[in-house]
Amino acid sequence: MRHIRKVIVIEKHIVLEDIDPVVFYGIGNQHLQMLRALYPKLRIVARDNVIRILGDEEQMAAFEESAERIRQHVVRFNALKEEDILDIVKGHRTKDEVPEGVVCYSMSGRAIKARSENQQRLIDTYRDNDMVFAVGPAGTGKTYLSIALAVRALKEKTAKKIILSRPAVEAGEKLGFLPGDMKDKIDPYLQPLYDALEDMLPQVKLQEMMEHHIIQIAPLAFMRGRTLSDAVVILDEAQNTTPQQIRMFLTRMGWNTKMIITGDMTQIDLPRSQKSGLVEALEILSGIEGIGVVELNRKDIVRHKLVTRIVNAYERFDKSGSQSKIENQ
Repeated sequence: MRHIRKVIVIEKHIVLEDIDPVVFYGIGNQHLQMLRALYPKLRIVARDNVIRILGDEEQMAAFEESAERIRQHVVRFNALKEEDILDIVKGHRTKDEVPEGVVCYSMSGRAIKARSENQQRLIDTYRDNDMVFAVGPAGTGKTYLSIALAVRALKEKTAKKIILSRPAVEAGEKLGFLPGDMKDKIDPYLQPLYDALEDMLPQVKLQEMMEHHIIQIAPLAFMRGRTLSDAVVILDEAQNTTPQQIRMFLTRMGWNTKMIITGDMTQIDLPRSQKSGLVEALEILSGIEGIGVVELNRKDIVRHKLVTRIVNAYERFDKSGSQSKIENQ
C-alpha cells in the first residue's frame, strides 16, 4: 500500500512596524530575493509594509524569527546589508552589533555617538538624571545629541513620545506677521529640530509619528497648561526664554519623563533689559538632586573647523570690547 505524506501549507502575514520597508526589501527587492532563496519552501510576497508568506509550517516559523530580527536590526541601525541577513539567518551576531557607545544610527547608517569628553558627559548625565541642562556654544552637538537620545528612547520603548520646543523670540512669540497657517508660521523656528529628526528617522515614519503625535514639535508658548508624561522633552535655545517661560516649561514635567534643556549663553536674543530664563534657572536649580548640568566648550565643536575659529574670534572680540568699556569708564 502506498503512503501519502500529508503536507501542511499555511499562510501568515508579517507587518513591518517602525521601519521603512524599502530598507528591509532592499533596492529592487534585492534583500527579498535573497530571503526567497534562503527559504525555498516558502512563497514570499511583499506589498507596502506587509509580507505575505505561504508554505511549509516549519520553515515559516524560522522565517518569522529571522524577519523579526532583521526588522529589529533595521530599527536600530537604519540600514541593512546582505551579510547582515546571512548572519541573522544563521543565528550569528551582525558586525554592526559589536560597537559600544553608540546612541543610535543615522539614515545613512552612520553611528551617532559622543565625539568629545563633554558630549559623553551629556550622555552619562542624561542616563543618571531626569532633567539635564546642556549649555555651550554653537556647533557643540547639544541639540543633535539630545534628539539622538530621544530617538533612542522611542526605539527602545522607554518613552512613548518625543516633545520638542523652542522659543520663537524673533517674532515675539506672536508669529502674526508670517504668512500661512500656524504650522507655516512656526516651522522656520523649528527647522533645526526637523533637520535632526530627518537624519535619524525614515521620512515616511517621521511623518506618521508626527501625524499621530508620537513626535510633537511646538513653540514654547503652546506648553502652558500641559502635563508631559511618558516622554523625552527637549527645550532648545533656552537662553531666549524669559524667567516666566522657563519656569512654566520646567513645571510641565510628568511621570516617566526626561527633560533636556539646551542653550548658548553667547546667543541671547532677548532685549537687554530682559534677563535670560536659562541663566536664572541655572542659578536657582544648582545642586538639586535629579538635575544635571553639562557645560560644553569650543573643544567640543563638531562642525566645520571654521566654526571653532569663528567662535574663538568672537570670544576675543567680546573680551576686548569689555576691556575697552572698562578703560573708558
